[in-house]
Amino acid sequence: MRTKLIAGNWKMNLSRVESVTLAGEILHHTPAMTQAQVLLIPAFVHIDAVAQTIGKSHLLLGAQDVYFERSGAFTGEVSTEMLLELGVSHVLIGHSERRHVIGETDAMLNKKLLAATSEKLVGIYCVGETLQERNSGKAAEVILHQLQAGLANLSHDVIAQGHLVIAYEPVWAIGTGQTATPDHAQETHAFIRSRLAEIISPDLAEQIRIQYGGSVKKANAAELLAKPDIDGLLVGGASLIVEEFVGIIKAAELK
Repeated sequence: MRTKLIAGNWKMNLSRVESVTLAGEILHHTPAMTQAQVLLIPAFVHIDAVAQTIGKSHLLLGAQDVYFERSGAFTGEVSTEMLLELGVSHVLIGHSERRHVIGETDAMLNKKLLAATSEKLVGIYCVGETLQERNSGKAAEVILHQLQAGLANLSHDVIAQGHLVIAYEPVWAIGTGQTATPDHAQETHAFIRSRLAEIISPDLAEQIRIQYGGSVKKANAAELLAKPDIDGLLVGGASLIVEEFVGIIKAAELK
């Protein structure tokens, strides 16, 4: 049984006070989970404040990005060691906004994933197709390439220890209000798992959690999570609203 992972990606939103308030309210409304893990991913500058707010509770702490070098003249970047010092356990790698807005390549993302997982951070590696790629029938090709390139040279031991999560986020559904139907999401998740079986191994592919992300909200969370290959949700805008995010967490608890 793969434990559900519900992650709230706050992106470049909220002030320090707002981040602390939101974390505190989520903590208050979600007693220790037994069926699902809950991960908060604030902006870099608010990680320390959120860490102090959630303390050693059931809530986990994540970062939105990481660099692949341990230290040096890399202005503006943040290392794995810096994140670990703050209590971060998970890090997003290859979110569609990093790929398509910032311009990060598969080769760079592979370096980041190798660096993060080598330091025992859980790397949430994001894959997904654009609307143009979907309409041209290239979604499967794009996702397979992203998996092959991003997971290159990743240790089987790292995967067996649970340090890899895949997040499928169709780019056309992120922040647009559009959501892949549960059946479409399940079909793509099953495809990803089958490709992971080929790239890594069938046994490890069954252990890897695959999240869905893309205009997730309380209203569609339960139906998405009911699908056999959807092991959690990567939530954007709805994670900034206490009622919405708590509702999503509760939906995971029922599965």
